[in-house]
Amino acid sequence: MSMETLDEMLVSSWYNARSSVPSSYIQPPECRPGNLAAASSETIPVIDLGGHDRADIVRHVLKASEEYGFFQVVNHGVSKDLMDETVSIYKEFHAMSGKEKIEECSKDPNGSCKLYTSSQNHKRDAIQYWKDSLTHPCPPSGDFIQYWPHKPTNYREVVGKYTRELRKLGLKILELLCEGLGLNPGYFSGDLSENPMILVHHYPPCPDPSLTLGLAKHRDPTLITILLQEEHVQGLQVVKDGQWIGVEPIPNAFVVNIGLILQIISNGRLIGAEHRVVTNSSTSRTSVSYFVYPSNESIIEAAKVLVNGSSTPTYRSMTCAEFRGNFFSKGPKVYFDPRIKCQADFGSLSKILRIKVVS
Repeated sequence: MSMETLDEMLVSSWYNARSSVPSSYIQPPECRPGNLAAASSETIPVIDLGGHDRADIVRHVLKASEEYGFFQVVNHGVSKDLMDETVSIYKEFHAMSGKEKIEECSKDPNGSCKLYTSSQNHKRDAIQYWKDSLTHPCPPSGDFIQYWPHKPTNYREVVGKYTRELRKLGLKILELLCEGLGLNPGYFSGDLSENPMILVHHYPPCPDPSLTLGLAKHRDPTLITILLQEEHVQGLQVVKDGQWIGVEPIPNAFVVNIGLILQIISNGRLIGAEHRVVTNSSTSRTSVSYFVYPSNESIIEAAKVLVNGSSTPTYRSMTCAEFRGNFFSKGPKVYFDPRIKCQADFGSLSKILRIKVVS
C-alpha cells in the first residue's frame, strides 16, 4: 500500500467532510449497534487495589474475571498526571496530518510499529471500522524504541514511562490472579509476560453511530489487556448474559480484561469476554490498550495444577506465535468458548486449537 493511499484511507483524514456514513462502513443489520440507549444499565465491577485486605481484593479480582472477564481498577499506583499525559500525547499524534503519522510509523523494517485503519486485516475487511490505529512493541528490554514515533516531540519519554508503569501494574494484577487460581505468585513474571504491545485506537465523530462500529465484537488474544479510556467519552461495551453493558469511564481508573491466552492457561475458568466499541456523533475518542503477551516461543497451555487430574486439558498446547498467527489470520470475529457447542465462527478456531468441548 502506498503512503498516499493510506493517507486517503485514514478516517481522521476525511470524516469531517462527510455528512453520512460511507456504504463501506455500514454494518449489516444484525451487527449494527442500533439505539445505544438500549444497552444494559448494569456495570462491570470496580475494584480498589489500594485496600488493606489482600484476600478480599483477590476474591473480587477472581470473581470479576470468572463472571465478567472485565473489571475496572482504582488506586492502582499509576499517577493521574502520567495517565493524562499519555492520553494527551496520543490525541496530539492523531491530530497530526496523515502524511506525518505515516512517516513516524514507517521506520520499522519488520512492520511491528505501524499505523493502520479499520483493522489489521483492513485489506480483506468486507465492512470497514470507524477508527485509525497505532501499534508497536514496548518490551521491558527497551528493544524497538528506535522505531517508535519521534513526534510529538516527547512521545518516547512519555510512552516509555507509561509502559514501564503499566508493566508493574500488569504484574500486580497477574499476581492477584495467581493467588486466586492457586498458582505460584511468579507464574506470569517471566516469558509469559515479556512481549507487551501498545495499541491506540482513535475514533473520530461519526455522522450516524447507529449504522457503524469502531471495533467489531471480539475477544482479545492476550494474557490480559489494560485499557486507558478518555474521561467523559464512552464507547466500550461488554457482553454479559447476552446483553451489552456500557463501560462508563471512571476518573483515574483502568479497564482490565481477560484475554484468550489466560482463558487457555486457566483451563476455561477465566473468561476472555466479548466486547466491541461504538462511535458517537459529537466528539472523538482515543483509547490506549496495553496488551500483555508472552514471548513468541512460550508454550501456551493449561496450568497443570488447574487440569484437576484430567488427562485431557480443554485446549491443546501451542506456542504463542502459533496462537497469534492463527488468531489474526482468522480475523477479529473468531473466538471460542469451551462451555457451549455452537457459536458464530466457532468451528474455524476450534479446529486450530483442537478444543475438547465441555457439555
